[in-house]
Amino acid sequence: MEAWAERLGLRTDPAIFFVSAGLTVVFVLLLVVVPEPIGNFFEVTRAWIVTNLGWFFILGVNVWLGFLIWAAVSRHGHIKLGPRDSTPDYSNLSWFTMLFAGGIGTVLMFWGVAEPVSHFSSPPLAGVEPFSEQAAKDAISISVYHLGLHTWTIFTLPGLAFGYFINRYDLPVRVSSVFYPLLKDGIYGPVGKAIDIASILGTLFGVAVSLGLGASQISAGIAALTGLADDVPLTVAILVVLTAVAVVSIVAGLDKGVKFLSNLNIGMAVGLMVFVLVTGSTLFLLRAIVETFGLYFYNLPRLAFWNDMLANINPTNDPWGWQGDWTVFYWAWTVTWSPFIGLFVARISRGRTIREFVFGVLLAPSLFTLIWFAIFGWQAMEIDGIGLALREQMGPAAGELSRAVADSVPLAMFAFFEHFPLATLVQGIAIVVVAIFFATSSDSASLVVDMLCTGEAEPGPVRQRVFWGVAEGMVAVMLIILAGDLGLTALQQVITVVGLPIFCLVFMMIPSIIMGFKIEEIDHVTVGRRPKLHQF
Repeated sequence: MEAWAERLGLRTDPAIFFVSAGLTVVFVLLLVVVPEPIGNFFEVTRAWIVTNLGWFFILGVNVWLGFLIWAAVSRHGHIKLGPRDSTPDYSNLSWFTMLFAGGIGTVLMFWGVAEPVSHFSSPPLAGVEPFSEQAAKDAISISVYHLGLHTWTIFTLPGLAFGYFINRYDLPVRVSSVFYPLLKDGIYGPVGKAIDIASILGTLFGVAVSLGLGASQISAGIAALTGLADDVPLTVAILVVLTAVAVVSIVAGLDKGVKFLSNLNIGMAVGLMVFVLVTGSTLFLLRAIVETFGLYFYNLPRLAFWNDMLANINPTNDPWGWQGDWTVFYWAWTVTWSPFIGLFVARISRGRTIREFVFGVLLAPSLFTLIWFAIFGWQAMEIDGIGLALREQMGPAAGELSRAVADSVPLAMFAFFEHFPLATLVQGIAIVVVAIFFATSSDSASLVVDMLCTGEAEPGPVRQRVFWGVAEGMVAVMLIILAGDLGLTALQQVITVVGLPIFCLVFMMIPSIIMGFKIEEIDHVTVGRRPKLHQF
């Protein structure tokens, strides 16, 4: 393998690179040759996971959140993610935009309208009437729960582990480095390489699902604006074009490509949010922002531990339960991103303290998410008609948006903008924002996956980065083709299965971090000097 790496001009760990690349190619070929058995496997396995292990996902994320808060407020909170004299490489504003745009920008554009309206028209909590005021309050609370603090917990835990062991102990930039206290030099052997290969494949699948969702939303928007058929060929064509754009950004590198696109798309997304606030029901939305804070924190304890346990008691119910389609899917999907986002955030957070890192990564994006849902979600539900009196007054217009969401989730944002001035122009801008979020996620993931292969903070040769960018696009294309008429359901099946082993891997990062903290205490290295590996 080393000879092949030299011949191809690669700078990488040959075993990690070629095995990861080979398995990716094999999966794509299997999707071409035997798509039905592959689809059946994911369907059956996903059903078993959400039925028997859904509780594990929900409990796990809460444990992670508790651990992160403890780490930040404890005496270890002042430890820097790097040498004592290190300083942050990026300003707070650039840091926030980069971690947000690389994280869930595409997801907010996709679900910002669709999720609140979906829960508003079909309340998941028992005894709540559809389209009622209580349904609206629950819809916002659940939406922010899914994409707020708990989602960023899943990103923050790996980010803390990577930042601590890689930046502070100067270990290779790989997921296996996090487990040095447990594996010692085993991180350089077969077990360590297996961890890195699994992390690379999980990242590819997680990003591919997001790219598939983003491309389906762009396809729906273009179809709405041009009259073209919103079908698989159009979605695939969009994936090909935007993958090419992402590859150009990959070649430009982190500081030029990712940083520029991150600042651009967060600015455009904020512009869309301000547009809705100003041209929509402004006073209503300002009051909604304030009230959403209260609703979220009031309902958070109940939602964080709710796992739909009564769904399996009634034999007429779907045995997967509502949580299988929503919360478990979200956590499994998000955790496949966690090696990528964790390493990416650790890379851009060098020099920050544990306390600053944890609270910054947890709170800043969660605050933005809350405001986003308060504006888009409440405005969408007002358009749809909240309460019996308003719906009777609206007549046939009542429920128009919820019907559009039921027909096509990717079309939700564009159906929403039809109720605003300059609808066509704004819909076009929304397409551009989703496309840039798409490119940012793809090039960020490609850079990080390449770092996992090289084990270095700086990415390898351009051809390596381009390969991973193209690989992400190809996996996304094949998942879209596999999904076919099933759409989101097929993507949920794939990502839930892939997410389980990654979830277990992230769980094991907690004992590694605790062991690192104990070494800091015993040898009094918290005064600032870089710890040494032999201390373990």
